[in-house]
Amino acid sequence: MTLRSRLAVLIALVLLLSAGVVVRANAPAVAGGERYSATIRRTEYGIPHIAAKDYGGLGFGYGYAFAQDNLCVLASWLVTLRGERSRHFGAAAMSDDPIRPVTNFASDVYYRSVADSGVVRRLLARPAPVGPSDELRRMVDGYAAGYNRYLADTGVANLPDPTCRGKAWAAPITATDIWNNLLDLNRMVGSSQLKDAITGAGAPEAEGPVKRPAAGSNGWALGRQATRDGHGMLLADPHFPWNGSRRFYQVQLTIPGVLDVSGGSLYGTPVVQIGHNASVAWTHTVSHAQRFTLYRLKLAGDRSSYMVDGRAEPIGRQEVEVTLQDGTVAGHTLYTSRYGPVLAVGRTDKVAYALADANAANLRAADEWLAMAKASDLTRLRAAQATHQGMPFVHTLATDIGGTAYFADASVVPHISDAKARRCAKPSPVPGLEAYVLDGSTSACLWGKDRDAVVPGIFGPGNQPELTRADYVANSNNTAWMTNPSAPLTGYQGVWGKDRTELEPRPRVSLDMIAQRLSGADGLGAPGFTLETLQATALAKRNHTFELMRSDLLKLCRTHPTPTASDGTRVNAREACGILGKWDGRATLDGQGAILWREFFTRLRRPSKPGDSEFTPWRVPFDPARPLTTPRGLKHDSPAVRQALADAVRFFQANRISLTLTPGRSQHYSSIPLPGCTEGEGCFDRVRMRGPLGTDGRYPEVDTGSSFMMAVELGPDGPRSRTILTYSLSADPTSAHHTDQTVLFSRGQWVTGRFTEAEIAADPQLRTTTVRG
Repeated sequence: MTLRSRLAVLIALVLLLSAGVVVRANAPAVAGGERYSATIRRTEYGIPHIAAKDYGGLGFGYGYAFAQDNLCVLASWLVTLRGERSRHFGAAAMSDDPIRPVTNFASDVYYRSVADSGVVRRLLARPAPVGPSDELRRMVDGYAAGYNRYLADTGVANLPDPTCRGKAWAAPITATDIWNNLLDLNRMVGSSQLKDAITGAGAPEAEGPVKRPAAGSNGWALGRQATRDGHGMLLADPHFPWNGSRRFYQVQLTIPGVLDVSGGSLYGTPVVQIGHNASVAWTHTVSHAQRFTLYRLKLAGDRSSYMVDGRAEPIGRQEVEVTLQDGTVAGHTLYTSRYGPVLAVGRTDKVAYALADANAANLRAADEWLAMAKASDLTRLRAAQATHQGMPFVHTLATDIGGTAYFADASVVPHISDAKARRCAKPSPVPGLEAYVLDGSTSACLWGKDRDAVVPGIFGPGNQPELTRADYVANSNNTAWMTNPSAPLTGYQGVWGKDRTELEPRPRVSLDMIAQRLSGADGLGAPGFTLETLQATALAKRNHTFELMRSDLLKLCRTHPTPTASDGTRVNAREACGILGKWDGRATLDGQGAILWREFFTRLRRPSKPGDSEFTPWRVPFDPARPLTTPRGLKHDSPAVRQALADAVRFFQANRISLTLTPGRSQHYSSIPLPGCTEGEGCFDRVRMRGPLGTDGRYPEVDTGSSFMMAVELGPDGPRSRTILTYSLSADPTSAHHTDQTVLFSRGQWVTGRFTEAEIAADPQLRTTTVRG
């Protein structure tokens, strides 16, 4: 063997051993020498069912299977979490954050500051529930080792995905990488969406530094009174990004006699976030509750300290170093306070602002999901949530085999009473900021404490909005008060979100869909849900704003068939009105009128010139006493409405786009036509594109929307489920499972779930692999 060959072998051994993998040569294996062992069984569409005898082996099998499908996405994201993007991809390029990308340099400064702060190290030193449980630690260790085993077995130069094949950044990972990913997930709607404001290292996006993330969701938990057979049923429809590290991966995780859970798991996490076991099913929707506050600091004379209770406290300094592509190191200074990082925005000679994030030191969510996965009924699921109190930014909706439906905003929320918010309020440094700004010069404005809170400064379970029903609970990112219109939730503190406020069209259509199914008015047969009618209801593609405005639109068409566009041109809208009059209001692939309506409705809500306020097109305004039926109608006599119609029709005519343009011809993902409509239109299973309709009659590719849809019925013979992973299992363009489920989604089809051993074994496409390390 040459010296070069010996060095190559030595390097490979070091990499494997650093990953916790035992390399076996030709000598017989020593009994008990294998640390990890797992079986990976793949059914239709590549869905992995992973079984092991212990938590470490389960994590190992999961990490291995996930790397087979999506190694490049996670490898890139872990470069981000290490603060190394500038070195590999250039400081000025944009990061791979799917929610809120910033420049690589700003991203690196932020993530280097998190790593250097030692927050993960401190949490790992704490016992559960503040620190991770032993079971979760073993899963994380195993996950990293399984990923590394696949990388070593395959070799960087032989990776099937060309995105990272042969790249230096496609390297072995550590358990710390996975812990960092779990922490960042929990910070997603707090610190991690404010990187620019924290670092001052890049220009904020045009849409500002405080917009809510793109993630949304629909969730229904149906109780025995809402289902035909009296079983608990659940619909999960999270709306997460279709690209990058915040996609869902579909998996079943099994330790015989200990754990058996199936569902959607976010990339790089070893647990199921949305799923079911044999007797419980749950899902999540993003909550309106606040996750952070700003504290207004009163600076002392030299700006190096700030005043609290009449005493000066020094502003801390954190020096961060980022390695650039040419190997040089760029330094950047961040500033800290007792509340958290001092923002780079809003600072003057007299004041500065500090960010206090309730999820800044939260690693508890993964253990909570693991405990929920083992719950045999809602009582134990609620106990899991009360024990860990780690849900970072989501509501929980769940049901069990007994047919009880449960809703709670059991998420991490800073303890700020309405009285404290009024007493401590200070002006915001950023217009439109969706967070309290409190007085940082007095300790009287610190977050409060609940005796039942697992950590100080957050609300405990006793103060969380919660509802248990025998019929249903539902949420589509509305505040908690309309979880079930028969039992409005009111009286909780404003930090959770306001009650008696206007419902957006999507939550309204969601509640209307349930009401029609329970009454049988939707044309799907006898009242009450079955698994089949739940599927049909979820994919009905109703456009609720069109339903609410259709009659007034037709009045407009009769009285003003040639409206005037914003440039003064008279436009013949007769053909467009005829198309909209015939459209059934559903955004199906062949829905003629769906895109014409969208372009008209979008212009209704768009200011006519910069500085104008958003126009309200509703004829009947919102009435808090009638939240399900108001607002409604269209101001058909309004010049602004007529102009919006004229402008929409003129755009089609000027660009020679057919007025009958359909979703199937205008919106796509990986060249696959997609049905659906947008959030603002009031569409349940919505889609979103980053940009307007082009002059070629096509939108940019869909990047957000319904992601992992799951309909499940919990019965005495085991769970029955139907699922669809809209963007498919693998981000690797060479994989057979890159778009196979996307084709199903395009056609309105589902995948039949396989949960029991008999169901898995019966799959004619079953492939089984045993992995050890």
